Amino acid sequence: MPRRPSFLRLTLGVKLALVLLGVVTGALAVVYLMVVPRLDSRIADSRIKSLQQAAPPFLDRFRDASEYQLPERVTVAAASLDARVVVFQHLDGETIVSAADSRQVSGSDIVADPVAREAASTGTRQTGRVERDGVEYAEVATPLGEDRVVLFSAPLDDARSDVQLVKRSLVVAGLVALLAAAFAAYVAAYGLTRRIRRLETAARRIAAGDFAVPIDTGGEDEVAELAREFDTMRERLADLDRVRSEFIANASHELRTPLFSLSGFLELIADEEMDEETRQEFLRETRAQVQRLTRLATDLLGLSRLDAGQLVVERGDVDLALAARNLLDEFRLVADTSGHPLSLTAPVAVPATGDHERIVQIGRALVENALRHTPPGTPVELSAVSHGDTASFLVRDAGPGIPPEEQGRVFQRFYRAGGGKASGSGLGLAIAAELAAKMGGSLTVASQPSETTFTLTLPAGAATAFPRGNGAPARELATPPR
Repeated sequence: MPRRPSFLRLTLGVKLALVLLGVVTGALAVVYLMVVPRLDSRIADSRIKSLQQAAPPFLDRFRDASEYQLPERVTVAAASLDARVVVFQHLDGETIVSAADSRQVSGSDIVADPVAREAASTGTRQTGRVERDGVEYAEVATPLGEDRVVLFSAPLDDARSDVQLVKRSLVVAGLVALLAAAFAAYVAAYGLTRRIRRLETAARRIAAGDFAVPIDTGGEDEVAELAREFDTMRERLADLDRVRSEFIANASHELRTPLFSLSGFLELIADEEMDEETRQEFLRETRAQVQRLTRLATDLLGLSRLDAGQLVVERGDVDLALAARNLLDEFRLVADTSGHPLSLTAPVAVPATGDHERIVQIGRALVENALRHTPPGTPVELSAVSHGDTASFLVRDAGPGIPPEEQGRVFQRFYRAGGGKASGSGLGLAIAAELAAKMGGSLTVASQPSETTFTLTLPAGAATAFPRGNGAPARELATPPR
């Protein structure tokens, strides 16, 4: 799928910056909407309240004043209250006219004042906010008897200037906060995206097959943890790549050698002048090379079936002593031919839980390994024992042993001891270990000079599944020591 051009893609840094800016902008908008309208409303309410508290002393003077006294008293009240004072004459239910105005000149705007008209029609004191000629006023209108209404109207411009100052301060503070947020988002996003780009570069390098450079983004956060996991993956991929290369080389050698030998033997066998004894020797060698190829093909097939999850492993009651005896019978001739004394030590029955065929397959790999990698004359002993909740099958040889640094790797796929010089594909023990794990057990090795023991441990089976003797071990010697 083609990638978008860089100018059409929103980078992680841009996304983080946009998110942070959106959060800060939203917070500032909420503060603005909560503070400014409430402040404006409280200033107006405060001005109305102050008019209500200051007006009563003047109302009595307006109530008793004659038509000629009203202008003077209105002017005095306006100066004391710092507000416009208007006395309206109530002519009928719908009409009011200005009888006295502290501004001396009364306009139609004040006659139509809604607060004064409401007080005149209801006969009760009314308050409110009114806008005239672009100026907002806080007003209190109080009826005086049945024919007069007094209106106190104070402009809110001076008070509203404080609100405007708060608005400007919030805007300035918001812009500063946005700039600070943008800078902080840029710094945080740059640091994060720079480390992520390192991971991206490392991923491309690994995809290209370069596993040599370690991955380190620094820090102790989630990105650093991801980088450490990524580096662990790099190391495993490097090991797999190395093992794959070694396996290809080993498998090529393992295939080339028997095939070349088979080709040569077949050409020699076709020679009519060859004596029968030599021909039979070549036939034996040919059979050995075919067996070698068969083992390699079998190992590869078993490995592929394990990886694909197609290898069926049963879990039932099995007898490890019986499996050991089967292996003894199977390898009796091979051990005798190679000069390895092969013996068995086991009670009548050792119940375990597992798959008999897979146990024999594991034991076959262990016995072949002991016979192949020890010099002629080395004793090899098979044994089976019970340990309470577990049961074990052991293959012990008196060979030279496995170096300590290689004991932890003998169960790795494709690994061959001695720098790859040993015969075999390096798959037998790996497959055996995986089969043991699938049966709920384990396969371990303990080695020192003159003694190497491979132990297959499985969960113990039902004690009544097989007949048991008196517990004394039975020893059977397949081939006598030489």
